[in-house]
Amino acid sequence: MANQMKTRLLHADREEDIQTAGRILKEGGLVAIPTETVYGLAANALDGTAVSHIFSAKGRPMDNPLIVHISHLSQWGGLVREIPERAMKLAKQFWPGPMTIILPKSPVIPGEVTAGQQTVAVRFPENAVARAVIDAAGVPLAAPSANLSGRPSPTEASHVMADLNGRIDAVLDGGPCRVGVESTVVTLASDPPRLLRPGGITLEQLQSVLGNVEMDSAVMHPLASGAKVLSPGMKYKHYSPKANVIILDGDLSSYRDYVNSHCGPGTVALCYTGEDAGLNVPAVCYGSREDSRELARNLFDALREVDRKNAKTVYARCPKPQGVGLAVYNRLIRAAGFEVLHLG
Repeated sequence: MANQMKTRLLHADREEDIQTAGRILKEGGLVAIPTETVYGLAANALDGTAVSHIFSAKGRPMDNPLIVHISHLSQWGGLVREIPERAMKLAKQFWPGPMTIILPKSPVIPGEVTAGQQTVAVRFPENAVARAVIDAAGVPLAAPSANLSGRPSPTEASHVMADLNGRIDAVLDGGPCRVGVESTVVTLASDPPRLLRPGGITLEQLQSVLGNVEMDSAVMHPLASGAKVLSPGMKYKHYSPKANVIILDGDLSSYRDYVNSHCGPGTVALCYTGEDAGLNVPAVCYGSREDSRELARNLFDALREVDRKNAKTVYARCPKPQGVGLAVYNRLIRAAGFEVLHLG
């Protein structure tokens, strides 16, 4: 897509701007919209040509499937072959909210959405603005994160403009995102169900409803060579600043000693609140060590902040991969290209 388009900045507190966003989408355009997780780059999910423009605007590989967003539970049935009882149990517990469910797709979903696979990922967002835009468009919306492919996901409209200004029709500013990392993705097209991407709904919460839910090995490790990309966020290096990110797994004392003995021009520490004291390099603190939801909310802005500091090397504290912390860990190891150093 040529970088010549004028990107309009719309405001979610204006009803006419929500209607404008809906009209652009109905006509086959691209609009970045707020959700509770991150900003999504939306297109009409039933229009394969419109969806293909998402990939070109982002520079996204075509084998990376998209998530379809709905505004009412009643819309789900037309997008999938059937809704099994366990899917409805999950929906009743966690929708609207930051959870995506994968099921066999119906014929109305074009191959561009699913990367040619026979399953489709569907989400019913909690964010009222996102639902209002879907209603205004009159169609379900396919929407990955509204960033250049591989960059940190956008949690504010300014992040979207920094990446995609001139490449998409409009950005709808709805303020900062509450959750801050992409939705939890669970596939019910396998038995037992499998967690493909962690998010604001935890593995333990899924298990409390479904019983046995397995965690896909690609949550913690690189996707096996030749394996299909079943969910966004599984295959490619994602969420990455321009700097080289290295995760340091160890206690604070070991972390501080390592950073101070390996610092050079362009070194930045990514650490927890209050841990910057005693570091000999600039630091970006992204939340309390004990509050994984705060870490999730602030992570992507922190990864963009290290770029604003012109970092070349970022030494990141290693979050505990439990609860929502699993989502933070999952995003960080992908930003680091799976480079983790175990200290002490």
